[in-house]
Amino acid sequence: MSETAYDAIVVGSGMTGGWAAKELTEKGLKILVLEAGRAIQPEQDYVEHVPPWEVKFRGMRDRRRIEEDQPIQSLCYACNEWSAKFFVSDKENPYTTEPGKPFRWIRGRQVGGRSILWGRQVYRWSDLDFEANLREGIAIDWPIRYADLAPWYDYVEDFIGISGEALGLAHLPDSRFLPPMDLNCAETVVRDAIAKSFGGQRVLTIGRAAVLTQPHRGRAACHYCGPCERGCITRSYFSSLNATLPTAQMTSRMTLRPNCVVHSVTFDPRTRRVTGVRVIDANTRKTSEFKAKVIFLCASALESVRILFNSSTHEFSNGLANSSGELGHNLMDHIKGGGATAIIPGNEDRITIGRRPNGIYVPRFRNLSTKHQEFVRGYGYEGGAHREGWERGVAQTGFGVGFKELMRQPGQWRFSFQGYGECLPNHANWVELDKEKVDAWGIPVLKIHCAWGENELAMRKDMSIAAAEMLSAAGARDIQPFTDDDPPGFSIHEMGTARMGRNPKTSVLNSYNQAHDVKNLFITDGGAMASASCVNPSLTYMALTARACDYAVQQMKKGEL
Repeated sequence: MSETAYDAIVVGSGMTGGWAAKELTEKGLKILVLEAGRAIQPEQDYVEHVPPWEVKFRGMRDRRRIEEDQPIQSLCYACNEWSAKFFVSDKENPYTTEPGKPFRWIRGRQVGGRSILWGRQVYRWSDLDFEANLREGIAIDWPIRYADLAPWYDYVEDFIGISGEALGLAHLPDSRFLPPMDLNCAETVVRDAIAKSFGGQRVLTIGRAAVLTQPHRGRAACHYCGPCERGCITRSYFSSLNATLPTAQMTSRMTLRPNCVVHSVTFDPRTRRVTGVRVIDANTRKTSEFKAKVIFLCASALESVRILFNSSTHEFSNGLANSSGELGHNLMDHIKGGGATAIIPGNEDRITIGRRPNGIYVPRFRNLSTKHQEFVRGYGYEGGAHREGWERGVAQTGFGVGFKELMRQPGQWRFSFQGYGECLPNHANWVELDKEKVDAWGIPVLKIHCAWGENELAMRKDMSIAAAEMLSAAGARDIQPFTDDDPPGFSIHEMGTARMGRNPKTSVLNSYNQAHDVKNLFITDGGAMASASCVNPSLTYMALTARACDYAVQQMKKGEL
């Protein structure tokens, strides 16, 4: 079956797919958005206010389902009894890895994608990030700089709404902020101690979050209920389902089709243009084909590349738009697992009210003015403080009524730092099609080859040391540094598999996310990244997408696409 007449097809309805849908429809294009997963009805699927005693397993999850259907997805804290439905079935969506190189691929297939589940932390890049590859002679230079993206950061931030505190740091540019959320008393103690003890080189602030602290563009302010991974019925945090897709729908130019698993992209070797996509119905397994003048792949860094590998032609035998041979290479994620926890004495007469959907942030402080001897680039910290609850009793001695009464009261203030560090682009971290395994729809799956390098491991070690230093400066007790062995993928920031660059021989995309080899093909998800920075990447994905859509429409009007 063949269906035609679209100006553009957007593959994926998550963070970047939603932005592509909004931008293209608002600029007058008739588009089709294809989503592999099901439609979401917020009134039914968002269950943020359902207490544990109203769910079957009292919030402890179905262990049989975990073992059989979601052994990888369930490793993510957000894949709980309420929100497991927003994560894929590992059984239906398998992938393989190289022996000895584990990779945790956390995915969400539904309208809205992982934007329903994300951590909502949003930070701008600076030229420290965009120039790092060139400065250090690593991989390839970015084809853009901060000045190219700054107006698009402005544009995106004005729409999504970001709460945060301006700091005036050159390496972490300020955004257009709504009022910041408050630090709690223990976090204030640590903030002040850091400011006093490290000569201004280290700063603690509230996280910059795509969560509203006041009404914004028809969306309500957050009411601090806490479990954001279950959805947000008040639309107080940004997701494509909460904001960009409804905006696109209001134009009457978007057709949204859920349950459409994209197999591959069709290519006309005569015109050297993509012509459409091949789709498998997720429920009936029937195949169809949709045509369009332009295609935006927004399925995620790994899924978009998988689609291109499955779109091989006689000319592009190792993946469509892959004359450079870089497609699937340079896979990156942020390394985490280094940090420290401790008790912050005092303030035991104070408690928090509500559940703030945000934590603290410590911007990068390594390799700014002085060079670290053991690694390049840097890392930042997320984390925060809370009063210990009844679960602390597991490690305490006690018995009887007195012990029970003690557990009814909140415990001491515990603070945690969790580092997130930059992963260097490395050609040896790559993905390919597994020739022996297919998913539930008969589509070849990915085989992932990825491991941390010496630079990342040295950085993780330093994360724990520096975190302990800051807690010690704050007068903390029971300081416990840690270096966990988290593998790549678990920060859920995969990127770099179809990188941007100036030279078609060493990159897949140009500075506008347009494929060098196929002019009407754009990739605006994490695959486009030429390096990783150390900050959460979603804001940059969104800005790149808005910029690419503007460019694509201009080119269409000129008859170039």
